[in-house]
Amino acid sequence: MIIVLKPQVTDEQINQVVEKIKSQGLDVHISKGKFRTIIGVIGEEEAIRSLPLEAWPEVEKVMPVLKPYKLVSLEFRTEPTVVDVRGVKIGGGNFTVMAGPCSVETREQLFMTAEAVKNAGAKILRGGAFKPRTSPYSFQGLGIEGLKLLKEVSEITGLPVVTEVMDVRQIEDVKEHADILQIGARNMQNFNLLSEVGKTGKPVLLKRGFSNTVEELLMAAEYIAREGNDQILLCERGIRTFEVSTRNTLDISAIPVLKRLTHLPVVVDPSHAAGRSDIVPELCLAAIAAGADGLIVEVHPDPKNALCDGPQSLDLKQFQMMMEELRQVAQALGRKL
Repeated sequence: MIIVLKPQVTDEQINQVVEKIKSQGLDVHISKGKFRTIIGVIGEEEAIRSLPLEAWPEVEKVMPVLKPYKLVSLEFRTEPTVVDVRGVKIGGGNFTVMAGPCSVETREQLFMTAEAVKNAGAKILRGGAFKPRTSPYSFQGLGIEGLKLLKEVSEITGLPVVTEVMDVRQIEDVKEHADILQIGARNMQNFNLLSEVGKTGKPVLLKRGFSNTVEELLMAAEYIAREGNDQILLCERGIRTFEVSTRNTLDISAIPVLKRLTHLPVVVDPSHAAGRSDIVPELCLAAIAAGADGLIVEVHPDPKNALCDGPQSLDLKQFQMMMEELRQVAQALGRKL
């Protein structure tokens, strides 16, 4: 249920409304826009119906939320959410590029990549410390040492960091060293993990599972949002189809579909979708044209010798060239890059 309050309500009146709702054992989520304050009410339908909401003087109107995902829907908030990461804004007309190696390997590799992507126009550094791999014998990342390197390079370059957290036991360490907590495709429906990262208050980048629908992605985001955290980035990273010419199939239609369903920013991971670096630039251009709010791209100074996902990583020169093309398209579309 959504309660739209009258424009002139005071903070004291808002608090009174909230207390009345909470007294019935219901959860309350407040969204303050430019002109209206909206209260989302979550809980048992019978308890919600028992409240004489429309009779309260502070209430302008009451609307049911028809979507199964309540807090992340456009019904709850019509204004787009802007995720602020240490001053870097994602959403609301901005187009933000996150770039870096799939996996942190050495300080030299990470620093070289960070400097190059920053100079090319990337605003956020990506890098994996904990790596989920299909084979238990593949390189699994540097773990805590990788997190320390990410934080060190972040402090030197000024780039905020996004990195993956795979387990609830890793949350505290990742939260201490990173600015955005990434939930990988394999963990999209790890509901305990989603709830726990929601409690951190840190921005969360939620990747769509390669066999999951758009609605399932939004329901996963709802687990994070119901913990009071609306700083969520939805990431389309390709889905599994019968096509074998790419690692996955980038669902470009998911971008405009999500834009019609949610207020959350949408970013695209062309690297995991393609699985091959030669078509990553084209997918990036398609993403911004389709209305995405940003990209997360894998970049490595020496892809042929990368310990993880080298074939899908751009080298430093390729990334710079791609950013130059992207800048031209962004300007034509009136986007801020």
